[in-house]
Amino acid sequence: MTVPALNGLVLAGGHSRRMQRDKAVLTYDGRPQLARAMALLQPLVEHAFVSVRSDQRQDPARAAYETIADLTAGLGPIGGIQSALHASADRAWLVLACDLPFLDDATLHYLIAQRTPARLATAFRSSFDGKPEPLCAIYEPAARAVLDDWIARQKHCPRTWLSHADVTLLDLPNPRALDNINTADEYVATQPAPRTPRRLTVRYFAMLREQAGRSTEQLQTSAGTPLELYEELRRRHPLTLAPASLRVAVNDDFGDWRAPLVDGDTVVFLPPVAGG
Repeated sequence: MTVPALNGLVLAGGHSRRMQRDKAVLTYDGRPQLARAMALLQPLVEHAFVSVRSDQRQDPARAAYETIADLTAGLGPIGGIQSALHASADRAWLVLACDLPFLDDATLHYLIAQRTPARLATAFRSSFDGKPEPLCAIYEPAARAVLDDWIARQKHCPRTWLSHADVTLLDLPNPRALDNINTADEYVATQPAPRTPRRLTVRYFAMLREQAGRSTEQLQTSAGTPLELYEELRRRHPLTLAPASLRVAVNDDFGDWRAPLVDGDTVVFLPPVAGG
C-alpha cells in the first residue's frame, strides 16, 4: 500500500468569541500562537497551510503563510478540515488548532509514528473524557467522501464524526498537550507572574565606575539575579566588561551570578583589578 503524503493545516478561522480577541495572535513564550503552531508543523509535513474564513485572507498574521479558505461558511473546524481534503484530494492532512499553547514536538512525532493510513483518521483520546480529539489529528484522503456525507446531513461536530468513523485512537503521551485556552482569564493565568520590584544599591569600582559615571547607584528593578541586574545596567550605561570577567558580591559576600536578589540588597560588581 502506498502511503499518501502528509500536508499540514493549522485551523485559524475561528471568531474567538469567548476570548474576545484573536487567539491566533496571542503570545506564549514570546511568540504568537499561530506562528508557534506553524513552527511545530512545518518540519513534519510537505506543505503547511493556514485554514481561514474568506474574510481573513488579507489578515497580516494569516497572510504570512499559504492559506486555504473555507469552501462553506459557518461550519467551524469541520469546514476547515473538509476544505483541506478537497484542496489536495490525494494527500493526508495533519490538522492542528492554532490555540494549543502546550502542544509539543514529541506529541506530534508520536502521532505521526502511530499513523494508520488504512483508516480514515488517527487521533488522540482526550485526557479528560476519553473522546476523540479532532483538532490534533491526521485525516486520510478516504475521509473526504465520508466527511462530505456527514456534513450533507447537517452534522458539524468533528469529535462526534470521529467517534462514529473508522479511526485509530491513541492515548496522549503528554496529558496536557492538547489543553486549550478559551477565555481572557485562562490566558492571563498562563502568563508569567509579574515580578515584585526590588530596591537595590549598586556600587561600582575602577573601570566600571568610570563607565557608569558614578560610584554608587540606587534603583528599583525587577531583576531577579545579579546576572539579570548586570544586563539591565549594561542597557543603561556603556559597561563594556562581560560578566565572565567580573566577580559579584551581594551584601559584602562574594556570590553566585544566579543567586536570587531580595529587596534592600547591595550589589558590587568587581573588575579583575579593583581600584579605589
